Amino acid sequence: MSMQLRYLAIALAVSSGLAATPAQAQDYDLVILNGRVMDPESGLDAVRNVGVKDGKIAIITQSSIQGAETIDASGHVVAPGFIDTHHHNVLVPFGRKLALRDGITTPLELEGGVLPVGEWYDSMEGKSATNYGATASVMAAREMVLNPNFKSKSGASLYDLEDAKSSGATMNWSTKVATDAQIDTILSKLEQGVREGALGVGLTTGYMVDGITSKETYGVQAIAGKYGLLLGLHGRFSGQDQGASGMLGTDEQLAAVLAGGGGLIVQHMTAQCLDLTKYCQEMIDKAYASGHQVISEIYPYTYGATIAAADYLHPDNYQNNMGHTYSDIVEIATMTPLTKERYEYLVKNAPFTSVTFENATKETVAQALAHPTSLVGSDAFPYNAKSDGSIIYDWDTPYDAVNGHPRSAGTHALVLQMVREQNLMPLMLAISKMTYMPAKFLQDNGIPQMANKGRIKVGADADVTVFDPATVKQNATPANGGLPSTGIPYVVVNGTIVVKGSKVLKDVFPGQPIRLPVQ
Repeated sequence: MSMQLRYLAIALAVSSGLAATPAQAQDYDLVILNGRVMDPESGLDAVRNVGVKDGKIAIITQSSIQGAETIDASGHVVAPGFIDTHHHNVLVPFGRKLALRDGITTPLELEGGVLPVGEWYDSMEGKSATNYGATASVMAAREMVLNPNFKSKSGASLYDLEDAKSSGATMNWSTKVATDAQIDTILSKLEQGVREGALGVGLTTGYMVDGITSKETYGVQAIAGKYGLLLGLHGRFSGQDQGASGMLGTDEQLAAVLAGGGGLIVQHMTAQCLDLTKYCQEMIDKAYASGHQVISEIYPYTYGATIAAADYLHPDNYQNNMGHTYSDIVEIATMTPLTKERYEYLVKNAPFTSVTFENATKETVAQALAHPTSLVGSDAFPYNAKSDGSIIYDWDTPYDAVNGHPRSAGTHALVLQMVREQNLMPLMLAISKMTYMPAKFLQDNGIPQMANKGRIKVGADADVTVFDPATVKQNATPANGGLPSTGIPYVVVNGTIVVKGSKVLKDVFPGQPIRLPVQ
């Protein structure tokens, strides 16, 4: 071969080698370019390009990359997908749609729980744009044992209770004291739920103040301890009275943790502890520092949503212990404040009617949100149709056709808005409370899948929320509780775009179960 041909061959080989890099770069399924990547685990906060391949984050780089799909994230934050540890609408298409508009990629039903667990997970398979997971429900287990006529429609405990006509639900789960034999059956149903893949146990003691015994609250915590899992708690008491304070209710389950083991999320803590929140948080932090897996969770509102017959709304508690009155309770279907007569009618004739109720002060909520160890959780609650008060399920329901608590649509956007407008806390801390911190807590409490959630790092699941820190905002109001958040134009779940240009894509189902192996 002549020297000239040899040089030409070498040049072609070099040229081919150089061309390999762009060809490989184009092999990414998705690239997110020019965004401010914020990863709470590593502390990375810099403009980077992110490449996604096979549902995983494959590269984070300053170099140019290309992919089959491209998101231009210029001027936006590229954060891990938001994880909501307190979401009652996981099963409901309309609820998941609103969650995505709020940046949530992994809504979890940890407080109310579900039962039967296997049935619930099976009903979601291949049908969810978000990831999904749940604990085993104490209230459902109690209703199954104490009301033989109860039949779950889907395993979604709260919806079974709301739709009492179809499920045959009563208030037995709330008011009846179980015998020792019944307690054993209740606990066995919960343990079966764990064996079917539940993430732990969901305990709503505050709805069964006079029904559930301390033997049960200890027994369910012991199940969590046995399997190294967590318990999601609605504490027994809401208020500030010495004999029935939110602090005492928190204390009850903290004692069970010390004896029975397992983790504990004290959910919507400000709604129970009110002006005692500071002291509840101090107890939680000291328990954690002593080696116990305990954490608090907060929503950014001074009012909550529940059912009319909730124990803590009884006048003896709500008016005396929580410092409110009937008119501070609003019937969601009509958005009308209650009177004494209407309250008594609902409790007697329609106990599962959805209502909102005032609880903590703005100052208490802000301080609890900004506390460095608390999580953000929405407590997303079912919606009712404005037209007839029926429970909303359908994906295509217009956003302005529903009544419900704004937290179900705007919790995460509101926290980010408070960071911008009130300088509530550093942006990285706010993101961490919605992503890395809940993922790490779940990981540390028996859910290994969560080691790949809540992070922007190579090898992590490509759950990504892209938002504009200058414009992100909650739009939902008490009068229009279903208006979606804005300023979150893109959401990615397991590498698939599910929100594009602020529109949730229909019939795109990349969501995966967050679930223990079935035993």
